[in-house]
Amino acid sequence: MGDLSLRLRILGFFLTETIGKQMLTFGVFGWDLDKEGGKADSSVEEKTAEREGSEILEPYVGMEFESEDDAKKYYIEYARRIGFMVRIMQRRRSGIDGRTLARRLGCNKQGFSPNHKGTLGQEKKPRPSAREGCKATILVKMEKTGKWVVTRFEKEHNHPLMITANGFKTTGDKDKKIEELTMELAHQEQLCSAYREKLFAFINNVEKQTEELSSKIEVIVDNIRKLEAERQRFTHRSAGSRGL
Repeated sequence: MGDLSLRLRILGFFLTETIGKQMLTFGVFGWDLDKEGGKADSSVEEKTAEREGSEILEPYVGMEFESEDDAKKYYIEYARRIGFMVRIMQRRRSGIDGRTLARRLGCNKQGFSPNHKGTLGQEKKPRPSAREGCKATILVKMEKTGKWVVTRFEKEHNHPLMITANGFKTTGDKDKKIEELTMELAHQEQLCSAYREKLFAFINNVEKQTEELSSKIEVIVDNIRKLEAERQRFTHRSAGSRGL
């Protein structure tokens, strides 16, 4: 019982010291992810600004991006120039750490609106559907190198694209708002990814330090046990000497 109590006290002391250091190292008490996200966004914004004066390149299979967010912003800018709105579609996650491994984007007219005919309630005049079964999509996947690569690109639309009188493709106020919200969603996903990466790094470091501390504690407890045994032997010898 004494050994167990001693082990727990020593373990508590070392874990308190170790976890405290790890929290300071990884900034657990003050992650400035907006700042980090701003750094990532600024690099993309600079790239976008460089393209403002020229026609953006059409995506192609094999095209590489530094991140999922870069790929999203590129396709959204391409869509704005061409004349359609982007729908953020399916993604595939890692079963180990939840990271996004693949993302599909497409025209907002992809698919068809659900048929509500026959549902309960007063029959209403159906509103015009915004979806027309368009097949225009792009699929990007994260490679082992960490780069995001276009693995599929469907260019053709089955509907007219939006073109203004000056010859540039553009969108209305409603679609611009959708585009802004789409960009904000991409930014929030980037922040969540940064949170997740820091949390996993913190947990991994604590686990590693805990394993190392367990070995150190074993050595300390063994040394204390030896000292205690030596003290008892010395006490017995002293008592025997006095008895003689």
